Amino acid sequence: MMDNYVVQVADALELNPELSEVSPVSQIPRRRERFLEMPDLDMGMLDFLSLYGCELQYVVGERNSIMGRVMQPLNRLRYEAHFIRAAENCIPQTDRESVKEDLQEAIESKSETLAIAVWNATWGVEEVERLFTLAQGYYPGKSDENPVAELASGVMKLNRTVTGLLGGNTDEPLEYVGEVHQRWQAEHRAGQLMNSARLLVTRLDDATALLARRVETDPLCPEDGASTATGALGEAYSRAYAEGVQTYLQRVDQAKEALIEPLEKLAAQQEDTMPEAFREWYRQHLDTENTGSLWGQLDRATETHALRWQQLLAQCGVSPDS
Repeated sequence: MMDNYVVQVADALELNPELSEVSPVSQIPRRRERFLEMPDLDMGMLDFLSLYGCELQYVVGERNSIMGRVMQPLNRLRYEAHFIRAAENCIPQTDRESVKEDLQEAIESKSETLAIAVWNATWGVEEVERLFTLAQGYYPGKSDENPVAELASGVMKLNRTVTGLLGGNTDEPLEYVGEVHQRWQAEHRAGQLMNSARLLVTRLDDATALLARRVETDPLCPEDGASTATGALGEAYSRAYAEGVQTYLQRVDQAKEALIEPLEKLAAQQEDTMPEAFREWYRQHLDTENTGSLWGQLDRATETHALRWQQLLAQCGVSPDS
């Protein structure tokens, strides 16, 4: 559609079309660059706490089991939150000040590193790579809202949970997070949206260059307004641009607001924990407020293209509604 659009604009302007190469979008950093090492309590304290007779004994025992040592990120987050709650519940059950001090030290240590567990259970999981894969082409041109709505709902719910966890509420529900990850694994809408944004920027700029040439250096319509090209010009605007490209732009923009912006928040609220390798990718591909990002480029390309159309139509005396 976008290649044909540039050709149609060129034909209407009596120019030769030029299609620029569409540079690829950058892949999300690899998992080893996104995943953060999770510090743990020293084994001496863990061994001591595992012998103390309260719920914490069982929590630590779970962590020290063979399965506990190879916990997946989401299970590790569950463990960290459970540890803090169990340790807090243990304090009133002991009269020994030394034990209370050890428990409080353990709580403070785990609370300080909880943000790492949260990061690993959101941006450190393998499933997020499938959500952002670039191997599944472009965002669909026809109505396909359910996957985006479901993805968006899951990310927004996850954002509320992350906000609570980072605010110290270890009672936040985590049972649903596995389903969110499964949906990421099955759907590829974020990567498709990014592919489409890059394609739109490139082809809009190609068409804008043609329009700008006819507006500024090689006018299509002489000063008296007489031109045989006005009919083709109006057709290209109404059919190819207004009914085709603009409709698709609106679909991409709606999906960006529904999905990309909640994903942006999921990263932004964890910016203090974000690994450096991820930070630049985030700025370029998720930060919709960054004018230099992919989305800032699309906004600029869209606005400039619309302006050039308005200038040329006015120059030729063609109504956009004709």
